[in-house]
Amino acid sequence: MIITKTPFRMSFFGGGTDMEEFFRENNGAVLSTTFDKYCYVNVRHLPRFFDYSTELTYSKSERVSNVDEIQHPAIRNAMKMLDMHEIRLIYEADLPARSGLGTSSSFAVGMLNAFYALKGKYADKKKLADEAIYLERVLCDEAGGWQDQIAASYGGFNRINFNADGYEVLPLIISPERKKQLNNNLMMFFTGFTRFSSDVQNANGLSKKDKINQLKAMYSLVDEAEKVLTDANTNLDDFGCLLDTTWRLKRQTGAAVSTNSIDCLYEKGMAAGALGGKLLGAGGGGFLVFYVQPEKQDAMRWAMRDLMYIPFEFENGGTRVIHYTTESYIPR
Repeated sequence: MIITKTPFRMSFFGGGTDMEEFFRENNGAVLSTTFDKYCYVNVRHLPRFFDYSTELTYSKSERVSNVDEIQHPAIRNAMKMLDMHEIRLIYEADLPARSGLGTSSSFAVGMLNAFYALKGKYADKKKLADEAIYLERVLCDEAGGWQDQIAASYGGFNRINFNADGYEVLPLIISPERKKQLNNNLMMFFTGFTRFSSDVQNANGLSKKDKINQLKAMYSLVDEAEKVLTDANTNLDDFGCLLDTTWRLKRQTGAAVSTNSIDCLYEKGMAAGALGGKLLGAGGGGFLVFYVQPEKQDAMRWAMRDLMYIPFEFENGGTRVIHYTTESYIPR
């Protein structure tokens, strides 16, 4: 039996520039971190006592006799890709799916990690990221970028650069005190709305030249935000102001990014004292994160009292196997 634990990610700057059709021509970069909310994938070979050969439990339950009958596209394609058979898979998570935290990609990474472990093979972080990207973007033909799979695989607070040759992961060098201060100044709330990231990406598209210009402007903010974090002489509050700038730019990249309800919630947060914030993920729903100075956080909690407040801490581990029990399995 294998159990993997894979973190969710929080993307601050550069979201959208990790889309392949953009960065192959224009380059891209994102600034993101993983945090202490996880998905867990439990995998073992299914004993041969049943009239089905594969059993899956996620938001639904499936019992099938042939891999081609699996409804979940990521599981079906991953099992075919790695030649997996007679599997029992259970998925659970600390936060809901389709909420803007890269949950589907964290699942893809954690599932691939578990499949390799079940085969008795080691897959490094780059291999897991690359194969999760291939699984979601090519085999499942889902629209979206590359940052989620990379963040879930590597973990930690990183700048991820994208170009015609692929990507590179550069951990941010931040003093522990400054990193802790940033963590303490961020507040996350669940809006209650969920959506498929690929649906938002498809609705927004990149067909208009003005969207390219907006993405280029968002790309330029990555350098500014990185300097705020790594230069101890800058005011950390500038990070919050830059969050407001990037959110207002992102609002212009497509009608599906936000809704009237989300806009009202965001402005309510700003009125309560936030210096900036953004909706996490492709848009359309999920989690709002705000940068709020400590003395104004009580006012923020009151202003957002109708939403669920989610405390969190940054994490550095990325996907990992947390339980490994060998089992004898002889293919049919």
